[in-house]
Amino acid sequence: MKSITKIVITGGPCGGKSTAMTWIESHLSRRGYKVLFIPETASELILGGVAPWTVSTNYDFQKALVSLQIQKELVFEMAARNMADEKIVIVVDRGILDNKAYMTDEEFDSLCRELGGSEVSFRDNYDAVFHLVTAAQGAAKYYTLSNNQARTETPEQAIEMDQKLISCWTGHPYLRIIDNSTDFSVKMKRLVNEITQFLGEPEPYELDSKFLIEMPDLERLEQLPNCKKVEIIQTYLLSRDEDVELRVRQRGQDGSYIYIKTTKTTVANGKRIETEERITQDEYLDLLMEADTSLRQIRKNRYCLTENNQYFEIDVYPFWKRQALVEVQLPESAPQAQFPPYLHVIREVTDDDAYKNYRLARTIPPEEA
Repeated sequence: MKSITKIVITGGPCGGKSTAMTWIESHLSRRGYKVLFIPETASELILGGVAPWTVSTNYDFQKALVSLQIQKELVFEMAARNMADEKIVIVVDRGILDNKAYMTDEEFDSLCRELGGSEVSFRDNYDAVFHLVTAAQGAAKYYTLSNNQARTETPEQAIEMDQKLISCWTGHPYLRIIDNSTDFSVKMKRLVNEITQFLGEPEPYELDSKFLIEMPDLERLEQLPNCKKVEIIQTYLLSRDEDVELRVRQRGQDGSYIYIKTTKTTVANGKRIETEERITQDEYLDLLMEADTSLRQIRKNRYCLTENNQYFEIDVYPFWKRQALVEVQLPESAPQAQFPPYLHVIREVTDDDAYKNYRLARTIPPEEA
């Protein structure tokens, strides 16, 4: 059965995107994938003479850029569907949301409407996003302008732009941030490892750490530029295998939603393999007919927060008033999470089954904050 996956490689200036493309091609090809690359549209336009300083306004430039990017992605997706290969990965060198970093929120919202979409629909049109942190942050001696004629940022500007880009993508269902805590070759290996885990090659073990926290100030979170709120409805399905957990999820905001089917399989030593599949709204509605009615439907608001190159997912449930849960992806080089001062940890619950969503669908633990 043909599988087409579209991922974004983004990051601050001099983050390693060009080298990353070579690594991705080499490693995924060996695993049987056909890899297609969509070049960075901004660099194509600027080097071709179309730039913010050659057109009337920056808005006009961004409109031209996003319009061209939309068409390029449609062409690559059409071509992928007509290829004989069964496993295809489309790698996008910067996605549409990257352009938001160069506009005001109002301008970007206007642009999205003008082009027939929304921030959420454009963001969640990609299956996964991988951000390479600029060398200016953590590897300053390797920061250079010499390998990209369209790059003009100073190290300070590069760091600022890096943070803006992370903020733009915050809220995506699958965002991973690859920092400079290791040397460059290991950074590339970490990127490839994150991508292969996402693709399920060979076994994407869950590596998230989960913590019980005091209920945060939600108004403050919603005002942070590096935090995005999404609505989630999660429904568990009947499974014929006790080692397999099935669920479907509606995820999005402001009337724009994506639908995901997740399969979790328990293997040796209690580890779990998780695979996710993007499905249509009609497929989602059909699968709801297979809901496990012995389990309640989980509804929650998720606050996706990026801080110190870490990605926090704060889940706020309607049945708790004083506490919430937060998951954080920890790189191998930094086994301890660095929580921002406005998140107050009660205790780690990574291995506590009582705080897994499946258990919450059956029995709600009492308030403990």
